[in-house]
Amino acid sequence: MTKLFIGGLADNIQEMDLAILVSLHGEIDTIKVVRDRATGKCKGYAFLEIPKITDAKNIISMLNGETFKGNTLTIKISEEGAPKPAPRFNKFATKKFSK
Repeated sequence: MTKLFIGGLADNIQEMDLAILVSLHGEIDTIKVVRDRATGKCKGYAFLEIPKITDAKNIISMLNGETFKGNTLTIKISEEGAPKPAPRFNKFATKKFSK
């Protein structure tokens, strides 16, 4: 599964609009349009999960830099950071206090 970032979206974008546009160039598994909690308007970006890397690359090559609903799209593979290790605690450690 490849996760794509799509930026440059209009604030009134609907998931179906994005699905119709992208599905012409590859298969989509999930779409998550990021919205403002208070207003429900799109914050200008979304994430898509694409099952095949070849479809993801095709979507990028066909749509990156294109205009959609008056805005220029930016599409790239989402770079998720490496997971941070959980903090380690030593329950037997004692702190010595000097008098």
